[in-house]
Amino acid sequence: MDPIKNPFTPGAGCPPHQLVGRETVLEEARILLGRTLRRKPEKSMLLTGLRGVGKTVLLNAIEHEAEAQGYKTISFEVTENQTLGLKLIPALRNLFFELDRLAGNKDKIKRGLMILRNFIGSLKLNYGEFGVELDPLPGIADTGNPEIDLPDLFLAVAEAARAKETGVALLIDEIQLLSNEELGGLIMAMHKLQQKQAPFVLIAAGLPTLPRLAGDAKSYAERLFSYPIIGTLNQDECNKALQTPAAMEHADFSPEALTAIFAHSHGYPYFLQEWGYQVWKVANTPYMTEIDVSDAHKQVQDRLDTNFFRVRYDRLTDAEKRFMHAMATCPEPCKSSDIAEQLGIKPTAITPTRASLIPPTLFPSQRPAKRPALTASA
Repeated sequence: MDPIKNPFTPGAGCPPHQLVGRETVLEEARILLGRTLRRKPEKSMLLTGLRGVGKTVLLNAIEHEAEAQGYKTISFEVTENQTLGLKLIPALRNLFFELDRLAGNKDKIKRGLMILRNFIGSLKLNYGEFGVELDPLPGIADTGNPEIDLPDLFLAVAEAARAKETGVALLIDEIQLLSNEELGGLIMAMHKLQQKQAPFVLIAAGLPTLPRLAGDAKSYAERLFSYPIIGTLNQDECNKALQTPAAMEHADFSPEALTAIFAHSHGYPYFLQEWGYQVWKVANTPYMTEIDVSDAHKQVQDRLDTNFFRVRYDRLTDAEKRFMHAMATCPEPCKSSDIAEQLGIKPTAITPTRASLIPPTLFPSQRPAKRPALTASA
């Protein structure tokens, strides 16, 4: 069939034509945003799930909902080589200037910019020209400690937004990459904002370890946030995710094809998009069958091996690759001793290899309290 009309979109954060199985989370976000604007405290949201289940897509959908409700939004992805401050500063600077263009009291805007300048100075960053004359405002957000500075900074942002009769939605992807200190500062800031009934919400996404990381950073985090789990789709949801986009291009899947794709993908959203994409490519007619699914199997496997798994696999050492090969062929439940037996070595000998394969974010005690300071222009 025509590859240009292919309605399936496998990729990082690519929105599917049909977002299914996430209605509950989207409704929770809609309520959070609506209540917060009306000064009715509600828990902010930390979405958790494995890679490829659609967390980024959900964040983008929630951002659209926030904008539709009148919020000003800030969104970014945390990276390993940049501090939280480097992500926040240019976004907040732009936000203050955007708020300044709205009608209403400008005193809160000026005060917010002064506090942002303090924050920038505390991180020893080059902030350039703000475009307005600012006097120093000592003693607020100028310590260099996120747990002290972020609550004051975010409160100033919220007050500026309230003065302009709007709210602020902060959307953060890969939040598990924050240091303990940065995550603790975010949590403390949201705690203070909720107490003040401020028009400011945090909606973030991270790996399944996120609830534990948040709880270890601040014990009251479990009461401050909701933690929707973004997982796999059931058979009916998978059918809808495949059939609705196909119908838009006057195509359909046979019941047997739908069952086969669900069995192969296990309802995993990224895999589902890949299967739909490849089956469409090999099909000769708009009615895609189980034979088409079988014909697409190699293409799907090759694409997943090349695009989804290879980047991480190529970063492994030879010892780590041997460990993973043994684990993949080990009958469940698979124990470390079983893997050691397959490899013909003592269980204690594989402990360092096993530890190196587990991301540091699984163990909060291994996370750096503070990342190296970086300099950049805001």
